[in-house]
Amino acid sequence: MSMPHMTPAELRQHATFTALMWAFSYPGRPQRLPAAGLAAFVAIGETLLDLETGFFTPHDDLVPALAATGGRPLPPIHAPYQFYPQLTLAELDLLVTAPLGTYAEPDRGATLVLGCGFAHGTPLHLSGPGLAQPLTITVARLPDELWRARATVAVYPLGWDLYLVDGDQVIGLPRTTRVEVG
Repeated sequence: MSMPHMTPAELRQHATFTALMWAFSYPGRPQRLPAAGLAAFVAIGETLLDLETGFFTPHDDLVPALAATGGRPLPPIHAPYQFYPQLTLAELDLLVTAPLGTYAEPDRGATLVLGCGFAHGTPLHLSGPGLAQPLTITVARLPDELWRARATVAVYPLGWDLYLVDGDQVIGLPRTTRVEVG
């Protein structure tokens, strides 16, 4: 009996799903995506979005690619998946309106996919589930106000799950991960 072969699209979605799964399983540890740059955001969208989900992105070139998944564009206050390839201070005002979930349904908090850089930047000290010991990463090209907003607006079990993307690398920060800046 022969095994079925995956199409290139199925292989890409499988590789993306695996990277996203391990990114949340091991917060702060980079995982490799099968695409880089804006194509990484498209691959993540193809993996997370379907006919029953909605998304928001302020990036005009990303809207048609995400809509092709069957997901529907929504305002940020309602969108469970949000994609910010280059988060600006102005866009941060949109991001902070993202759903936090409710105490009855904390899983309704948004998943945010944010473009950034890992080589240099602000040190983030991570601790919590999935981390055997505290871990420090550096993140650039994200406003420091993001971390203040996450700490004040998103109080566990409510909050946002974050995927940080740099090129073909992704780092997961579930809402259970504590982040201290500095």
